Amino acid sequence: MQKYQVHGALTAVGVIYGINYSIAKEVMPHYIQPFGFTLLRVGAATFLFWCYHFIYGGEPIALKKNLPRLLLCALLGVSANQLFFLAGLNLTSPINAALIMTVTPVLVLLCSALLLRERVTTKKALGIGLGLTGAVLLVLQQGESTAQGGLLGDLLIFLNATSYGLYLVLVRPLMQHYKAATIVKWIFLFGFFMVLPFGWQEFTSTSWQSIPPIIWLAIVYVVVFTTFVAYMLNAWTLRYVNSSVVGIYIYLQPIFATLTAILLGQDQLTLEKLLFSMLIFSGVYLVSRK
Repeated sequence: MQKYQVHGALTAVGVIYGINYSIAKEVMPHYIQPFGFTLLRVGAATFLFWCYHFIYGGEPIALKKNLPRLLLCALLGVSANQLFFLAGLNLTSPINAALIMTVTPVLVLLCSALLLRERVTTKKALGIGLGLTGAVLLVLQQGESTAQGGLLGDLLIFLNATSYGLYLVLVRPLMQHYKAATIVKWIFLFGFFMVLPFGWQEFTSTSWQSIPPIIWLAIVYVVVFTTFVAYMLNAWTLRYVNSSVVGIYIYLQPIFATLTAILLGQDQLTLEKLLFSMLIFSGVYLVSRK
């Protein structure tokens, strides 16, 4: 039963992130600049994580002992990750961003092998290869939209993928000793103070009263679902599966991004899309099997 809960949670994260590309893009840069948006996102999510922890009971943590790893996870998983992502998405297209993020599982697998000495099996390597092939083909078949991104934006998305991949590997030992909410509340608190110097000027210069209700809904989605819910679910799953299994689910993001576009009438379902999606699901299946 727990196995299905874990993979259900990871699928939910894939759905949330897949939808997020287009939603976050609507907010920037017309209403909020990327660093200001990052500060709002991290600050609001930090408040939610601490409220959640107070409501459902705290848990003592050896803060001094774990401080170096917590700070590194805050830097990679919150500060660098989110600053690079929103700044990159502001400069490139959602299609480019989804394509570049597919390198994350490969980076997670390599880092897991080097840092945690996780064994790279033939089945796992084949699964990541299938997933990567399917994700790249699914994104590239969108056509000319892949050429709309800027080089700097693409580079920032790649740095985001790298920092997030390292975060998934480094945070796992903490998740095996403490509850997900305990770890995430601390890394977001530290991450907030890391983001603050970069985002304060853009945050304070934002014309909040001119933001329409539909954009506020987009902001709420990014804060509540893409940040609070997704980080909590990812953190919880790391207690039961290794980092490479969590990483492979990033390949679901292009699928759900495409499905969202189809439901909104922005895209059409084709045989190629179905075949590429089957490649991704096959890769996820291979990596998730023991």
